[in-house]
This record gives sequence, structure tokens and C-alpha cells, in this order.
Amino acid sequence: MEKRPRIKPKLTYLDKTLEVAGLLVLFSFWIHLVIHYPSLPETIPTHFNAAGEADGFGKKSSIFMLPIIASILYALMTVLNFFPHIYNFPTKITPENAFRQYTNATQMIRVVKLGLLLLFFSIEIKTVKTAIGKAEGLGDWFLPLTFLLLVFPLIFFTTRMFKKD
Repeated sequence: MEKRPRIKPKLTYLDKTLEVAGLLVLFSFWIHLVIHYPSLPETIPTHFNAAGEADGFGKKSSIFMLPIIASILYALMTVLNFFPHIYNFPTKITPENAFRQYTNATQMIRVVKLGLLLLFFSIEIKTVKTAIGKAEGLGDWFLPLTFLLLVFPLIFFTTRMFKKD
């Protein structure tokens, strides 16, 4: 691996907003679970098929896997953003483009992190509603929402990496 500049991009207003939003979603995720956990039946949906229908079931304690995984991903992606020089870039990193590339890449991580948190939180909300009989699965919106929150930002930010100054 080539020796890359170790530049720490300054947080923009967008970066700060994304970080605060991510933290708020993560806290809301846990609060929602703590509030609704006592009302869950002993058996809840643990998996949904591509059509959004529940096709796997387990103990109600398994619902804690969603916020635990989300919290771990949040922490790992937050730490990763302190080291943009180790990322895998599709373009050569030079002293001239490092700041722009690192800023773009760290923003991409923040947007994807927020998207993952929103997706996991929405799965938890729908799991709770399905378990207590107020919904039937994830719904038709889930796959388009996944594309919107994860795939579109990856395409957008990766395209920006190839943009010349």
C-alpha cells in the first residue's frame, strides 16, 4: 500500500448533523425496544423473506440482536472514520487530492452508517408490530428503502471520488 497523507478532515455542518442524527436514531432504537419488550409475546419473527413476510421465528429475547448489531456497526464505523488514509479508494491518493477524497469517503461512511441504523430500526419497529399483530411483515417499502438508504449513497459518493477538482 502506498504511503498516504494522514489528514484529518474537519467536520462540516453536514458531518456533525449526520453524527447527531445517527446517535439519536441509535438511542431511539434502544428506547423503543426497552419500552415495547415487555409487551412482546414469547415467540417473535426473527427473519423476513424478500417479500417482507415473516418466515422465521424465535424467542422474544432474540430481538436484542438488532440493536446490538446496530450498536457494534455504529461503533466500528465511527472509529473507522478516524483513519480515512487506510480506506480502499478507486483512485490514487495524492497530497493534492487527499483532503477532498478523505472528506468524501468519511461522509460516505456517515451516510451509510445512518442508513444502516434507520434500516435496522425500521426492522425492529416492524418486528414488534408483527409480533403483537398490528402488522404483517416488513411491507412492500422495505427493498426500495434499502436501495435508497444504502445503494444510492454508495453510488453517489463513489462517483464523486472520480470527480476532478
